[in-house]
Amino acid sequence: MRALTQIAIVTGILAGAGCQSTAPSASSPSKDGSMNTTCRTFLDKLTEKIRPVERQSNLAWWEANTTGDDAAFARQVEFANQLDAIYADPTAFSEIKRFRDSKQVTDPTLTRELDVFYFAFLGKQVDPSLLAKMNERSTEVEKKFNAYRGNVDGKEMSDNEIREVLKSSTDNDLRRKAWEASKGVGPVLLADLRELVKLRNESARKLGFENFYVMSLALNEQSEKQVLDLFDDLDRLTRKPFLDAKAEVDQRLAKRYGVDVADLRPWHYQDPFFQESPKVYDCDLDAIDAKVDVLATCRDFYAGIGLPIADVIQRSDFYEKPKKNPHAFCTNIDRGSDVRVLGNIKPNDYWLETMLHELGHSVYEKGFGSSLPFALRTPSHTLTTEGIAMMFGRLSKSAPWMHAAIGMSDADAQAIGPEAWKMLRFNELVFSRWCQVMLHFERELYRNPDGDLNKLWWDLVESYQGVKRPEGRDAPDFAAKIHIVSAPVYYHNYMMGALFASQVHRTIARDVLHQDERACVYVGDPRVGRYLTDRVFAPGNLYSWNELTKYATGQPLTPDAFAAQFVQASN
Repeated sequence: MRALTQIAIVTGILAGAGCQSTAPSASSPSKDGSMNTTCRTFLDKLTEKIRPVERQSNLAWWEANTTGDDAAFARQVEFANQLDAIYADPTAFSEIKRFRDSKQVTDPTLTRELDVFYFAFLGKQVDPSLLAKMNERSTEVEKKFNAYRGNVDGKEMSDNEIREVLKSSTDNDLRRKAWEASKGVGPVLLADLRELVKLRNESARKLGFENFYVMSLALNEQSEKQVLDLFDDLDRLTRKPFLDAKAEVDQRLAKRYGVDVADLRPWHYQDPFFQESPKVYDCDLDAIDAKVDVLATCRDFYAGIGLPIADVIQRSDFYEKPKKNPHAFCTNIDRGSDVRVLGNIKPNDYWLETMLHELGHSVYEKGFGSSLPFALRTPSHTLTTEGIAMMFGRLSKSAPWMHAAIGMSDADAQAIGPEAWKMLRFNELVFSRWCQVMLHFERELYRNPDGDLNKLWWDLVESYQGVKRPEGRDAPDFAAKIHIVSAPVYYHNYMMGALFASQVHRTIARDVLHQDERACVYVGDPRVGRYLTDRVFAPGNLYSWNELTKYATGQPLTPDAFAAQFVQASN
């Protein structure tokens, strides 16, 4: 999770390509600069309090997730509480507000740091005992989630094993049992999750917000109206193309599993949440990727575009172990060079895409300008780092990329290309609909945590994803989604990141490499790494997310590039 006062980090690639920079102009400092100097001293002292505790917290969190060790979880809670105590300090917060409100701090880096610290401290200006309760409950829920393994006919199954059943078995009864096992963690977590939601709401209301959902958006420089308006536009944009494409997919699924289309249920869609396209197209990417060394492919690809990751690989943890977190993530231990990725790699399409994605986060985290102060050594926003990760993850379903990166033959690339493209397009449409479910569910979860959440969940799934609920099902299936548990009010940023990904990809294709967007796959071209480093990574959090979007692509975030790439696209 420093001479960059004016960030002229690049007139470089984009300027040479004919794109005009839209970087925000920097204000001139006051003549005596005394307030700037005083503010700099204050923020440096504050940083020195935060930096070592944050590093220890991150190390404990890494150990907890790679080993499941109770002592590591306990240390993580301890350090998280220490961090919260720093951010909850009312005297420090008062000083931040004083500098911020004075209008006498004129250095643009300092003013941005003050904004970042202001939002970080604001969310913690509540009773320390309440913060401690939230940390304790959140860690307990995460620990239970990580330790859970589904049970099918008396056999304990890992997340990867459940996914394999849902992907490959044609036994409808077994598929149903595997899907139900994937949701079995929900009842285990439900009581803790409801309590955690109420604690989060309590903290938000003490700070004057309606609920935690509204507060989280505000602290991340977003508004509820801004996000809802964007998602309503996406709903109108994607509903018919999604349903049209899904009708074809449903026919293929029904044929595969020997059922009528009307009898399709969630376990027929292969992914436990139908957040990605089922493998029904006439291109077996798993068969191709079974022969691929996923990690070596990613290493060579990123090195080839000028973003080497050998150091990240050395520090990371990529394969299954008991009690280890069964999913994947990237983390920056020290906001510096210690960037790590957790994975559970298998040689298949899911894990090739996932590793391209997570290692995409890692090159972003490694790319911050060396002169940035500690507070700004993060991505501009969740959506910008998710966007970069998604942009790279999409490559796993591109025949031109597979041809260039893993040596697929011309004949094979031509044979699978059209179907792989249909899969990618449907995958993006599926994901946009899934994000609608998450957005609207979380909004209502924090508005009414004691409501009928089981019914709400399936109402949204049926409305946005077109998936029928199992007859008579009344279970907290939503609690099986880790983001709802441990990364609240986060998921909408994935979709906004998808828009950012398309906008950055269009800029790379048109203005950096001068290639057709569909055929542009970056392989072996370091101009891609230079552009991304200069225009996206190096600024860190010096700009807000929409300012960075304008700086990187020449315009604010819109659905236009995503629509052109996936909604309006044809074969």
